Amino acid sequence: MSASLFLIPVTLGDTAVSKVLPAHNQEIILSLRYFIVENVRTARRFLKQAVPEIRIEDLTFFTLNQHTSKEEVSSFLNPINEGHSMGILSECGCPAIADPGADVVAIAQQKNIKVVPLVGPSSILLALMASGFNGQSFAFLGYLPIDNDQRIQALKALEQRIYTHHQTQLFIETPYRNDRMLQDILKTCKPSTKLCIAADITLDTEFIRTQTVAEWKKQLPGLAKRPCIFALYK
Repeated sequence: MSASLFLIPVTLGDTAVSKVLPAHNQEIILSLRYFIVENVRTARRFLKQAVPEIRIEDLTFFTLNQHTSKEEVSSFLNPINEGHSMGILSECGCPAIADPGADVVAIAQQKNIKVVPLVGPSSILLALMASGFNGQSFAFLGYLPIDNDQRIQALKALEQRIYTHHQTQLFIETPYRNDRMLQDILKTCKPSTKLCIAADITLDTEFIRTQTVAEWKKQLPGLAKRPCIFALYK
């Protein structure tokens, strides 16, 4: 088998690996010695949890973040040129989905390196699955603007899109600003517009509920410091 780039999903939080990742992933991890990661410390912790028998001291890590140049990213793939398969780890969830790992994958594709995505949890898809919204036409927008006026305008545009294009709109917020985002949604969107809030996905504290804006106004969940996906639909 030729050297490949494996995209290795990570748990979405303090969840047992056996609950969300297939045993095949563990076999792949144990076969690798080179990893591209966002944070070496958390990557080591995850790998030890996933495969307790792995020897961390035998592994080589390449750190990928917003300061990594395109030239550095390209050089990270040198072990593959030497016949060694590699793995990419996100901080949580699936690599290259709302994640800088996409830059590595793009270069790997340009170099005709075999890219192998492994099965694992994606908070975006899990939230969409549980929302009851349109799963054939949807868009993930990442973070909305921080500026208050721009964020309100963005919410109005997203709401317009669900009615004109029948497309589910998904987005996220920094956990400590979740409650503020919820307030902005409730004061901006129509009472009949549906909002799904999906927090702590796959964790013991998982909360996923779909209601109209009018219904949400009657009782608000506490979302502070909880990883959360928001989804809008008609």
